[in-house]
Amino acid sequence: MNKIIFFGNGPLAEAALEVLKKHFEVIFRARTKEDLAQVIELKREFPEAHGVLASFGVMIKSNVLEVFEPEGILNIHPSLLPKYRGASPIESAILAGDTEFSVSIMKLAKAMDAGPVFYQTTLKDLPLDKVVIYRELAEAGAKWICGNIDHLPTPVPQDEKKATFCGKFDKSMSVLHPETESAAEIYRKIVAFQGFPKAKYTFYDKNCAILEAHILKPGETAVLPLKCADGQILSIDRLQPDGKKPMDAKSFINGYKK
Repeated sequence: MNKIIFFGNGPLAEAALEVLKKHFEVIFRARTKEDLAQVIELKREFPEAHGVLASFGVMIKSNVLEVFEPEGILNIHPSLLPKYRGASPIESAILAGDTEFSVSIMKLAKAMDAGPVFYQTTLKDLPLDKVVIYRELAEAGAKWICGNIDHLPTPVPQDEKKATFCGKFDKSMSVLHPETESAAEIYRKIVAFQGFPKAKYTFYDKNCAILEAHILKPGETAVLPLKCADGQILSIDRLQPDGKKPMDAKSFINGYKK
């Protein structure tokens, strides 16, 4: 069984690793910058071990990259590179209104997400659910690695002129503005901000994280409606007042409506 050294944190890493463990012996998982010294030692001890990375969150320096040459470290990046390089490709695609989501397998380079690409694929008809999108893209990328690690194609350089970038999210982005944003825009924010930074809005003087919502259909009514700039209504289905447990809209109304 082929050996791999895995680098990764978060939902993309967890979903990818579940697939990889079925096909490879994972001899080490690097989670932090401090783990990289051990990575170098293990790669020298097991030169046949491959390197696979998914959402590591730490820049890999030259001394680590060099020990994996000439194959390099394979990076599972959830976008159609060179689009959406950076820390939030899935979230940025959701916010941009994308209806298709992609994954690229690239050779890790010193510059962020700029290495040559081994493989890319685009998944269609995925639900607008961040958990599902993360899982499906991670599994697609990991399955390709499992089937191709022993005969990798020559990677193709990216077109730098087409590169776009996305950064980390922060809490300043989380407040919803229905007076200026459409229902579709707000719904995508709620989906993109699941987990962190969480979409926020104030109902009945109570600041709340909006966990689940949907755009109201004709003839449908909402327990907790949010009228948006385009005249459409967003039904807030599940939310979490500050300092309280998550609850459905009816429970929130019963507890906080004066």
